Order: sequence, then C-alpha cells, then structure tokens
Amino acid sequence: MIATFIATTPYLFYLYESVPSNIKTWHTFLFTYESRFYGGLDIVAWTLTGKLIPLMLLFIWFFTCRHWWYHVLIVPIAMYMFQIFTILNDDIQYVDSNQILYLLPVMAFIIPSIYLIRARIFNRLNTVDKSLQDLEDEFKISPRGFKDKMKDYF
Repeated sequence: MIATFIATTPYLFYLYESVPSNIKTWHTFLFTYESRFYGGLDIVAWTLTGKLIPLMLLFIWFFTCRHWWYHVLIVPIAMYMFQIFTILNDDIQYVDSNQILYLLPVMAFIIPSIYLIRARIFNRLNTVDKSLQDLEDEFKISPRGFKDKMKDYF
C-alpha cells in the first residue's frame, strides 16, 4: 500500500493539471474556492501539490522510520506545513520568506533532543563493549500500528 502510494506520487503531482486554468473562482459540489492573490487556480494547485506531495512523503518516512533520529523529521514537516498555511492565506505576498523565524521554536526543541540522544549513545559506547550498531538497535522503535504511534505524541 505504501509502496504503491510512493510509486504514484509523480502522477499525484500532476493532478494540478486537472484544475481549470485562467479562472479565479472554482465551483464544485464540495466547495467554492476563490483565488485572490494568485493569478489563477492552476497556479494555486501547482503550488499546493509542490508542497503537499513532499509533506506526505515526509509523513510516511516519519511513521515508518525505526531509527533513533526520526524525530528530526519534524523540522521539515513543520516547515512544509507552515508553507501550506501561508499559501492558503490569501494576504501573504511572498510564500517562501521568513519561515526560519517561525521554525525556531520547533528547532529549539528538536535539535537539543537529538543531541542528547546522540550523547547518550556515545556515553554508553564509551562505557560498554558494544558496537555503535548494537547501540542504535537499542534505540530503534519496533514496528507498531498507526494508533500506537499517535498515542506517543498526543
């Protein structure tokens, strides 16, 4: 299932071509979207697919990674989510500017946490006769269901 989704991501990226071009308002049976800042809905769809596809791939990587450092993936996930929110906000003029200021609190928490885990690994490496691979295996997360992983975060 996951492999099929990953294999279809190039096709999912080109879904923006199915959005009508050169119109500012799109009426569907689900919603009505009006593009105020962008020149047309095709530009909005192209910009969103350029952010949503990598975000979905990062989520797959985050939830399937068994290494001890997988929490560092929260930083690019937060960056892509912030970019998507700024795209949807019609009053923003520059989409990819000043995100580092908003990501600083996330990075201020994640980077020291990863460093402390790394220091803990090397502390054990210096005191125990185990290889680095054995110590990394101790920190690997065993495969669990999606609900169990979500319980760890909420």
